[in-house]
Amino acid sequence: MDLGGRTVSVLGAGASGLAASELLLSRGARVTLWDERPAAQLGAEALIGRGVAVRGGTPLGDVDLGRPDLVVVSPGVPLRLSSIVRARESGVPVWGEIELAARFLPPGAAVLGVTGTNGKSTTTALLGALCEAGGLAPFVGGNLGTPLSRAVLEPARRMYVLELSSFQLEGMETVRVHGAALLNLTPDHLDRYDGMEDYAAAKARIFRNQQPGDVAVVNADDPWTLRMAADARGRRFGFTLQPELATPEGLVGLAGPVEGGFQLGVAGVTLRLANRALRGAHNLANAMAASLLAFHAGVQPVRLQVGLDGFPGLPHRLESVRTLDGVEWVNDSKATNVDAALTALAAFPPGQRLWLIAGGKGKGAPYRPLAEASVGKVAGLLTVGQDAALLESEFSAVCPVHACETLDRAVARARTLARPGEVVLLSPACASFDQFKNFEHRGATFRALVEALG
Repeated sequence: MDLGGRTVSVLGAGASGLAASELLLSRGARVTLWDERPAAQLGAEALIGRGVAVRGGTPLGDVDLGRPDLVVVSPGVPLRLSSIVRARESGVPVWGEIELAARFLPPGAAVLGVTGTNGKSTTTALLGALCEAGGLAPFVGGNLGTPLSRAVLEPARRMYVLELSSFQLEGMETVRVHGAALLNLTPDHLDRYDGMEDYAAAKARIFRNQQPGDVAVVNADDPWTLRMAADARGRRFGFTLQPELATPEGLVGLAGPVEGGFQLGVAGVTLRLANRALRGAHNLANAMAASLLAFHAGVQPVRLQVGLDGFPGLPHRLESVRTLDGVEWVNDSKATNVDAALTALAAFPPGQRLWLIAGGKGKGAPYRPLAEASVGKVAGLLTVGQDAALLESEFSAVCPVHACETLDRAVARARTLARPGEVVLLSPACASFDQFKNFEHRGATFRALVEALG
């Protein structure tokens, strides 16, 4: 497509917005970059030097975009903002950053996408590792790591493996995801969506432009995902943690657990799962989803096994930081909602005593399920951040609660409480933005604090 001389407004100057601006500049567009933060805080000096007009310091819903030829929206910017609605009503196309970038993918490139409330980062990274083991040399990014807009400025690849958040999916109109996985759906981002049906509709867009030769992978144990994929035009495969589950109607095949690993349910493929970075039932599910997509993308079973065995895991997701005086310290900062924290608890075997560090900026989901799952496993809760009082109100009946306010105090307190054989687990069940830049900043801070312990 020809963007030469076209005027484009980019809303949001995070990683995606900056990358989109670079892509637009490379195609000759005249770019205005908007953000609510002051322009001096955006790190956009190089773009300014190349002619981008940067406008900061005003709520994005209030800005007057005028009549640009195109509006590109970063995933963190809600499409319901009045400024975006006005642009659409005046006939201006509104695209998400993925939509923009996908229009510049090389001809014939395959797109594999992963979405879901929980597990999508691990599954995306694992899928990339499996494809790499299969010799496909994929780009791996999207919501995980490098924005797609930056990837299309680099030498062409034949495969693009993308983590796709609901926010990114909202802004996708024409993107075809040749192999799409929907891992699960549980309450999240309810501060942005009008309930679960609205949230589900955004996630289901991953299947929107599939064709009959494409592949859709869904969680056969999750009624939401089965229903959301019902209209997918690709061949539908499922994965389950129930060994005896019959293949649900509408699915071509079903991957399921066997002793020491899992079967793909296609071509008699059985794979072992002994990698410590993939411990827990949730990672068994992630591995099945990733392996189904990789297999259908052309990775042979022997190379799938190589990829599974060599996968290093992700930082901030059940990351074992160190064992000190017999106590293991685990960084699960990426658990930014209740269900992710529940998954972390379930990854540890029965009888394992945990000291749980939790809290931050909550997302509106109740904490009672987490408290109930802690009975008999969590020796004590150490609270931090904005939602500390809400967590204490649910946990006080099931275990001792230690109000620590900040992460450094929680680590210091846990050091005095934990005994050999026990685990100190940072799994906050909350977003990090009350005290940290993001979950990576929170996890890196935890790691540094733990590594400094004597």
